[in-house]
Amino acid sequence: MTTPTAQEMLDAYLKAELDVLAGKQVRMNLGTGDRMLTREDLPAIRAGRQEWQAVLNSQANRAAGGARLGGLGFGVARLDGN
Repeated sequence: MTTPTAQEMLDAYLKAELDVLAGKQVRMNLGTGDRMLTREDLPAIRAGRQEWQAVLNSQANRAAGGARLGGLGFGVARLDGN
């Protein structure tokens, strides 16, 4: 079994969220065994989706190569008028 990518996990959570919002029950295998999700699990599904979206955003920021200090991005302003 291969480890799913962050994009695959985000896609799975998005599909689960849409399915649950449509009133369906969803079965997801998150690597720890199957889990049946219903409308009551919507907050957990949304939290998982937000977590994986943050992972993807972080990966995109690193790939963009912005300036970093201690893991935080920053910009530099010139104050000499040039």
